[in-house]
This record gives sequence, structure tokens and C-alpha cells, in this order.
Amino acid sequence: MQSKATTVDQYIAEAPEERQEALQKLRTTILKHLPKGFEEAISYGMVGYVVPHSLYSAGYHCSPELPLPFISFASQKNSINFYHMGIYADKPLFNWFINEYTKFSKKKLDIGKSCMRFKKPEDIPFDLIGELVSKISVQDWITTYESQLKK
Repeated sequence: MQSKATTVDQYIAEAPEERQEALQKLRTTILKHLPKGFEEAISYGMVGYVVPHSLYSAGYHCSPELPLPFISFASQKNSINFYHMGIYADKPLFNWFINEYTKFSKKKLDIGKSCMRFKKPEDIPFDLIGELVSKISVQDWITTYESQLKK
């Protein structure tokens, strides 16, 4: 479900009331741990954290007019989803996250390539997400992204 919101505050306000607190906490957690250089934006109809064109002029290879995506979160029909492109592109980081997740939750992680789905707001491991967010700098993400394009 893509939102037509044009600001992050509007996006969160449009979410179901029972999710708004968790979405705000997710936003606060990300902003607290996000390395310098990434920017918050509405991207693909959800809240995103991107490498702006001022730091990476090539933009996203699929749509060069868009900045390079890194992290997103969304209120979907049945879950709150958190997307982290770094765990998709960096196998050691993915393995670290999977191992650490078991220390934060007894529930089975519902995860795709870069998407984690949390059916209940109280299932979101905010501290672990904060740590994950802090692990990749803008330059590290650009380097990883470009190395994946060459494969």
C-alpha cells in the first residue's frame, strides 16, 4: 500500500491509530542512529532514508532521477515493514542481524531479501534496528551498492 503523503509526519498521521506510536518510535530510532549524509524522504510511497543526489549524483540505477535508497519503513495491510538494503547486499551484515535478532526476540523473524515484517508493533526490536542502522556509512553504502551493480 503506497501512501500519497508528501511528508513523514503526514504519512504517520495517516497510518492506523494503533500503529502511529510504533511508526514514530521507528522514525526516532532511525534518525538517532542514522550516519551523517543520509536524508529522510517520502520514497516509493513510504518513509525512506536515502543518499541524496548531492552526495551520489547517479541516483538509483532503476530510476536515476530518484536518490539512492537505503532504508524504508511502511505501514502495510497486515504488518509494519522495515526495509534495509544493506542486509540484502552485504551477507555478513545479514548474518550478523539474524544472529542478533534471537537475542532481542523469541518470535520467528519474518524476513525477505531486505524486508522485515512485524505483525504487531510490540514485536519491533527497536534497539537492534538502531544498531543495524548505525553500521553502514553513506560512503560504505555507495561502495556496496556499486559493487553489486557490477556483478
